[in-house]
Amino acid sequence: MASKSESEEPVNEQMIANMYGAMRSELNQIYSKITELEMEVSEHSLVINAIQQLDPSRRCYRMIGGVLVERTIKEVLPAVQRNKEGLEEVIARLNETLENKKKEIADFETKYKIRIKKSNGDAKDESSKKEGSAQGVLVGPASSSQ
Repeated sequence: MASKSESEEPVNEQMIANMYGAMRSELNQIYSKITELEMEVSEHSLVINAIQQLDPSRRCYRMIGGVLVERTIKEVLPAVQRNKEGLEEVIARLNETLENKKKEIADFETKYKIRIKKSNGDAKDESSKKEGSAQGVLVGPASSSQ
């Protein structure tokens, strides 16, 4: 029976590691989704700034569901602004979710005493970068006889 309890413990540690990895993966997915949506918001801002000064009756084209549709700026501008506001709301909710997930991961780390170890190779790379940044090239006169 002692062997059964010993075999269960590594499985438990493996389950904890898998759960932690899944949580970290979910956190990374939230980060990437926020980044993607922020890029879309910036694209919407560029479009709004580009068409805002134009004549409202001017023709423009908008992609709706994979179909390019001809509209006027007067029709498109409010829709693009609404889309941008909606994206900003989604980003705000994702940021709240991100903070909750960070707290959940921190609680999980403290509960199971999880610590992330950094490799020694990273420390060596940082020290070599510092040395390289301190090195310079001295340039003197090309020749002393002129």
